[in-house]
Amino acid sequence: MDGTGKLFADFVKALPEKFDARVVRYPNDSFLPYSDLMTFVQSAAPSSEAFVLVAESYSTPLAIQFAATHPPNLKGLILCAGFATSPIRGWRKLLASLIPPVVFRISLPKMAMSHFLVGPDAPESLHAPVRAAIGSVKPQVLTERLLQILEVDARSALSQVLVPILYIQGARDRLVNASSLAEIRAIRPQTKIVRIDGPHLIVQREPHQCAKAVAEFIEIVG
Repeated sequence: MDGTGKLFADFVKALPEKFDARVVRYPNDSFLPYSDLMTFVQSAAPSSEAFVLVAESYSTPLAIQFAATHPPNLKGLILCAGFATSPIRGWRKLLASLIPPVVFRISLPKMAMSHFLVGPDAPESLHAPVRAAIGSVKPQVLTERLLQILEVDARSALSQVLVPILYIQGARDRLVNASSLAEIRAIRPQTKIVRIDGPHLIVQREPHQCAKAVAEFIEIVG
């Protein structure tokens, strides 16, 4: 949800050198809805060569919406810990909707980070970068992004996506559970699934495994 792109460095390094990876970064000082963030994705998409779009968590509904516009060179869509509608439901959704910006002014407690994001067995070297990335975004922006997640609905767009889809799932994801994947597969039954033992931030915890899954998918879709 930080949108800084800083947490993808290890993943990009793990990709085969022949891949030209471009990381899309969102503004950290002002909130933009998905419709406005679409411009950032469009500007990063190659205009004359084939590409595959990879999105994680907060960005997955946006990636779905972009893929639904049928970019001429898009060959595949990869969703990591993704969702088409809010993964936060029931009483948790109500509670999340009441979170004030001041909450994001407080440094994320290590226990909460371990439980929800990086996993209890995450190396200490991962905690600091995640905390720094989140802390670099204005609290009001994080609050607005959370509220946007609560109301997002990209199911109609998903039904219009024509390219192959790969879903990378953290087997121990405590933020986006299996119901989000089931919802996507109900609309796109052909979705390929790769399950990796890890938490919500699966790309950050297991960059090499994720890079391998992405590379293999790209070889298939051409």
